[in-house]
Amino acid sequence: MFASTPADAEAADLTEGSPAHTAWHVLRDRPGIGWVTAGKLLARKRPRLLPVYDQVVRCLLGRPKSFWLDLHDALRADNRALHRDLTALRQSADLPATVSALRVCDVVLWMHHRTDHQQGSCIGI
Repeated sequence: MFASTPADAEAADLTEGSPAHTAWHVLRDRPGIGWVTAGKLLARKRPRLLPVYDQVVRCLLGRPKSFWLDLHDALRADNRALHRDLTALRQSADLPATVSALRVCDVVLWMHHRTDHQQGSCIGI
């Protein structure tokens, strides 16, 4: 059964060897599909479990050992404070509940950094 929120997911759903991790590797290794496309396909398939990690997000946040697990931990930290903040932001933007907290996070990160990234002035390149 899949988690109803990213904060409810089990870390084992995101670790090396998990079905999500295996699927990412299988997709990434196909001709014409790189790491970004593989990740975005999986994020689209499981929007409540997997975040988008692309060049802009990598530039902003760097290259953690496991972005999926780091974000999972952040969403659960401090009694799920970040998850609650993202849900509140979704509500204040009058978005439907079908938009996951992860998608809100994706948009916030991307919108925050896209201009710096496009101008090539980001420090995480």
